[in-house]
Amino acid sequence: MNAFLVSTVTVAGAEIGDKTQFLAIILASRYKKPIPIILGIFVAALLSNLLAGIIGQWLGSQVKSSALHIVLACAYLIAAIWILIPEKQETEHIPSLSHGGIFLTTLVTFFVAEMGDKTQVVTAVLAANYQALTSVVLGASLGLLLANIPAVFLGNKASQFIPIKLMRIIAASIFIALAVFELKIYW
Repeated sequence: MNAFLVSTVTVAGAEIGDKTQFLAIILASRYKKPIPIILGIFVAALLSNLLAGIIGQWLGSQVKSSALHIVLACAYLIAAIWILIPEKQETEHIPSLSHGGIFLTTLVTFFVAEMGDKTQVVTAVLAANYQALTSVVLGASLGLLLANIPAVFLGNKASQFIPIKLMRIIAASIFIALAVFELKIYW
């Protein structure tokens, strides 16, 4: 349960102000049909997080336990810094997959946008740390949904209601706390 909760909270925090959250806003503004957008985000999040989780869990099993704590602490610190850096909005041109409709357009664009994204890296790190693939993948996917569902329903107005800078600071603080915890375990 701890892996699930930590994954949910950290990924939700990391997603605030992320390019995929802006993608959700743009999709909602363009198509004005929240249900297929949310379903597309959900499936894309599960697939993306499963891929990241498998890679993270494998990497975690390959590294010695003592070294893993140092690697994880460094990864958490990098994630904290990464979260504080605003992203460019690269989601202006969303392809329309006319044969698949809104769901497929959302699924494909969201999945592609998540590749190598900080939330995917965070998911891999959490999977390496907890070695609980199902809990991490489900928690990370829920975190993505928690951050993106309000964006879908509020469309372009979401950025006016969410203090992005504050959320970035909170998310970075969570990662710093996780890094300290990992180093505490190591020492």
